[in-house]
Amino acid sequence: MFIEQGIDRNNKFWKYILGSIFIIGASFVGQMPMLVLILLQTFFKGKNYPANEEELMHFFEPNLNLFLLLISFVFALVGIYFVVRLLHKQKLLSIVTARKKMDWKRVFFSFVIWSLFTIVSTVVTFYLNPTDFKINFQLIPFLILVLIATFLIPIQTSVEELVFRGYLMQGFGNLSRNKWFPLLMTSSIFGLMHLFNPEVTKLGNVIMVYYIGTGLLLGIMTLMDDGLELALGFHAANNLIGALLVTTDWSAFQTYSIFKDVSEPEAGLDIIFPVVVIYPLLLVIFGIKYKWFNWKEKLTGSIV
Repeated sequence: MFIEQGIDRNNKFWKYILGSIFIIGASFVGQMPMLVLILLQTFFKGKNYPANEEELMHFFEPNLNLFLLLISFVFALVGIYFVVRLLHKQKLLSIVTARKKMDWKRVFFSFVIWSLFTIVSTVVTFYLNPTDFKINFQLIPFLILVLIATFLIPIQTSVEELVFRGYLMQGFGNLSRNKWFPLLMTSSIFGLMHLFNPEVTKLGNVIMVYYIGTGLLLGIMTLMDDGLELALGFHAANNLIGALLVTTDWSAFQTYSIFKDVSEPEAGLDIIFPVVVIYPLLLVIFGIKYKWFNWKEKLTGSIV
């Protein structure tokens, strides 16, 4: 079983705390290029140092900004590898899947399902509320965006899955010797990680329902399917297709997307609906396709 792969009497919880600190440190190292460029701009071009995250999102040209934001995840990925291999003496595959090798068909299926939903729902919303959008498409900047996003966004989402649904899921499993505690803890921490996103400032704390709910969805996928493959596909589709399709002036990613949402944001049905309707439906689809059973044991059972 996937979560049991991290169970080892030598895998004390302090190792997971130390490993998490190392991974965060590696991510900070990856933020140095952005910091250096910001300092150069402020010293030599007289630009004001960004006082908050919203100003940071608009500091550079959007494609450069996106590249600099995402490059830190490459460093974090390297950090994960060294933590798993050297600190925990495990193979990286052990925090990815219980299968003998990565099941790329699962990744692809999940990616396609959520990409189609995202595209269709965006197009429907555009036609129902055309005044809420404006066409933002610029060919050359968009093609550059496609290159940056296609390479780096899957790394970003994979790092988040490896940390939360892989590394920490097994770490909290080691600590609690059950499955419900790791599921709730990783989902909550994943949600709280987004607390300082511009979206929270704009929409209010109610959007945390969406973030924590998404964490729960990804955690349930992982425990029921004994691996990260479905979560990896979903998360990559969610961020990649979203970055290519729609941007706003207040979201975490500023991109040369096809559309720009110019409506006044408000937290309403579009925040709650995916969590209480779409996500359960998605789990049903995966459950039928991959013949999931014994849900209670897999999500709340004890770890021997």
